Amino acid sequence: MRVLIVDDHPIIVAGCAAMLAGEGDIDVVDARDAETGLAAFIAHRPDVTVVDIAMPGVSGLELTRRILQEDPAARIVVFSMNDDPIFAARAIEAGAKGYVTKNDDPYLLLKAVREVAAGGVFLMPKIANQLAFEKGGGAGPLGSLTARELEILRMLGSGLGMAEIAEATQVSYKTIANSCSIMKRKLGARTPMELMKIALEQKLA
Repeated sequence: MRVLIVDDHPIIVAGCAAMLAGEGDIDVVDARDAETGLAAFIAHRPDVTVVDIAMPGVSGLELTRRILQEDPAARIVVFSMNDDPIFAARAIEAGAKGYVTKNDDPYLLLKAVREVAAGGVFLMPKIANQLAFEKGGGAGPLGSLTARELEILRMLGSGLGMAEIAEATQVSYKTIANSCSIMKRKLGARTPMELMKIALEQKLA
């Protein structure tokens, strides 16, 4: 089995690679951002791709969409610091087959990789239960946002302007501006600066 890990934290990549490669039947390749991650996916055609959400520039959610545009049958596990079920819901919405947080037992990642490689799906029981109770809508201020809106909000929180976000996500400036207007209504924000503040408060950036 070949597994691609896309994560900008070298220590996490090294730890995960060692754990997976230690199984004996798993070959690991890695990349540090969305651009090189997509290139590595095209070059190596992994059985499973493990993607971090929070990376410089384009996030793991957007990378998930781009990989699935390249190969609709791709099997992706999102591996994130964030245990808020809204992120799991948006990862699934983007097309991921699994969601594991970095705060839990690292062997859950191995379990997720094997489950997804076999054609299944994997959610940690805690997150699965929360999603079931919240019925996908999500509690809290981010629950009403789509995966694309969540991605734009994260990039605003990282200090990117709307023109930079449009370029990074490969859509028009007008589309980003419209999304920001919708988010302001949903989140009760009046200005892009208030959206940035919300992103920072919710630890998106």
